[in-house]
Amino acid sequence: MQRVLIPSRIAPGAAPVGTIHDLAGLTMGTSWSVRLVVNRPIDLPRLRLGVQQELDTIVAQMSHWQPDSDLGRFNRAEAGSWQPLPEAFFEVLSYALEVAEASGGAYDPGAGALVNLWGFGPERRHDQAGFRAPTAAAIASLIGRTGIELDRERRRARQPGGVQLDLSAVAKGYGVDQVARHLERQGLRHYLVEVGGELRGAGVKPDGQPWWVALEQPPSTNGTATAGDPLLLALHGLAVATSGDYRRYVDLDGQRHAHTLDPRDGYPVRNGVASVSVIHPECMAADALSTALTVLGAEQGMRFAEAHGLAARWLIRDGETLVERMSAAFLEMLQ
Repeated sequence: MQRVLIPSRIAPGAAPVGTIHDLAGLTMGTSWSVRLVVNRPIDLPRLRLGVQQELDTIVAQMSHWQPDSDLGRFNRAEAGSWQPLPEAFFEVLSYALEVAEASGGAYDPGAGALVNLWGFGPERRHDQAGFRAPTAAAIASLIGRTGIELDRERRRARQPGGVQLDLSAVAKGYGVDQVARHLERQGLRHYLVEVGGELRGAGVKPDGQPWWVALEQPPSTNGTATAGDPLLLALHGLAVATSGDYRRYVDLDGQRHAHTLDPRDGYPVRNGVASVSVIHPECMAADALSTALTVLGAEQGMRFAEAHGLAARWLIRDGETLVERMSAAFLEMLQ
């Protein structure tokens, strides 16, 4: 039986008169798409270009794959130097550091060196010939390499020395939010935005239905069983992001390692979490928090979610089955 999730607050208003149009493109090593209701003459190619430019700006500022990005320049900066940051970069880094502090380091935007060490960065990739699992000594040498300071008045950040920023667990979500804001500035109020599987929706479709999206259901270890019935979410003024061990991983010495790392010990997460989905008004928050809750695991993660009123769902591996756990805020939406 299909289950549905409905937001507690529904904005009043009649269904829009118009037709649905689709836009799409590429960004951040993945794809983006927009579905929107149009009820007046509009230059769709120009609108698509505007969306692409919003996302290209984020890449130019925050990509750890492009050495000439603002993030790349920060990572190469001298120890103790203060680096001025563009407004968007500063906003994302500020929020990422807030989540890092609140989660006790379960999420850390300054863990880029660990990401690179495990072969998930732009160089010395895990899928290249000759790659070997990092040694315990190499991992230990990178633990606790933090100390990023922010100067909000001058909008700059201090490179403490050797810190490698990696904002991949928050930049996609921020991109979704920026595209949504761009559409709003064009007077478009009914849309569904997606970047690499992270989504945000507003308004409704011309038939009065909300933007229904299915929460990801990862396969179990035997490739068949899933946990519970499918879940459909009405993205009405909400965003959703999912972190999962099935998306990216590396097989080393016959063992699968998820791409999500625990910055506190330097190793891929080994807590049985198959996926975490977080529903939040802001996709940037859902993106970062789904990663933090994955690392925290079912027990600590649930306590964190309840303490912060987060709508979150875990799928936990138990042998060849998946066990579903939901926070109170998530259950409140379940119909």
